[in-house]
Amino acid sequence: MRYVAAYLLAALGGKANPTADDITAILESVGLEVEAENVQKIVSEMEGKSIEDVICEGKTKLASMPSGGAAVAAASTTVAAAGGGEEKEEEKKEEKKEESEEESDDDMGFGLFD
Repeated sequence: MRYVAAYLLAALGGKANPTADDITAILESVGLEVEAENVQKIVSEMEGKSIEDVICEGKTKLASMPSGGAAVAAASTTVAAAGGGEEKEEEKKEEKKEESEEESDDDMGFGLFD
C-alpha cells in the first residue's frame, strides 16, 4: 500500500505519470526502505492508465462485492417491526439506572477532595 500511496502522492503533486525515482524519493523522504521490484511493479501496472480511470474501475468492483452488512440491517429491522425493539429500550433504561446507583456506592461516603 505504501507504494500505491507514494504513486498517488506524486500524481497529486503534478506528475501525470510518476516514475520509479519519484516514488522512491517520496518513500525515502519519510525514512522507509524501498524495494525496487515493488516500485517497478506499480509503475508498470499504471503505465498508460490514468489514475481517475483506475479509481473508477476499483469503485465498480467494490460496489459489486458483498460486505455482509445487509443481513445485520435486515435482522434489526425485523426485530423492530415485530415490536421487540421497545423491550430492549426499556431494558437499557433499567440497566442505566442500576449502574448509577452502584456508582454512588463506590465513593463510600467521602470524596477525594473533602
